[in-house]
Amino acid sequence: MNFGKLYLVPNQLGDFNDNYVLKSHVALINKISFFIFENEKPGRAFIKNISPKKKQTELKISLLNKHTATFELNNILNPCLNGSDMALISDAGCPGIADPGAEAVKLAHKKGIIVVPLIGPSSIFMALMSSGMNGQSFKFNGYLPIDKIERKNMIKNLEKKSFTTTQIFMETPYRNDKLFAELINTLKSSTELCLARDITLNSEFIETKTIQYWKANKPELNKRPTIFLIQSI
Repeated sequence: MNFGKLYLVPNQLGDFNDNYVLKSHVALINKISFFIFENEKPGRAFIKNISPKKKQTELKISLLNKHTATFELNNILNPCLNGSDMALISDAGCPGIADPGAEAVKLAHKKGIIVVPLIGPSSIFMALMSSGMNGQSFKFNGYLPIDKIERKNMIKNLEKKSFTTTQIFMETPYRNDKLFAELINTLKSSTELCLARDITLNSEFIETKTIQYWKANKPELNKRPTIFLIQSI
């Protein structure tokens, strides 16, 4: 029996916008019955937005997130093994990029299932694209440590590395202001910091300035999804 394929379908980064959904995505979703969501509510909402005529009761859904048990993960691609295509959809952005969906992709390669990535928004890469920082050498560091001392040491370490490699990281939105304060109090005045907030939304804000500038011009991060990038110059 021929295996089905695993399609990686990027989700929106915020409010639904037709401009970020390709017709090929809609056609694919219309013919697929098996889905892997990070969480059910945003996954169903995405399907409803791009394919309103598709019956929600017909969706066969598996969840892949931090609560997924090992035995559930091992069986999550069974529809593909039985010949059916599946779509992997994250809560926001690209599956597998700072996303638990990477585990399903890894499993697909082990089982010989073809993986097909589709075009769509990634806040991490769109932030890098629009930052003006080094796009030849960069590193995404995920979330910084919660412990105050560890985080301060991490920020200093990232600043040293950022001379040759753009350092990218993020924070839980309600901690954005606290992280911003730590950055301007820890980094050198000449170091550049890019703040990329609400990418693709009407409230999008992307600016790259020195720490000296940011000390006098506090941005309104306002608990909104933000990507932070630093480059020492």
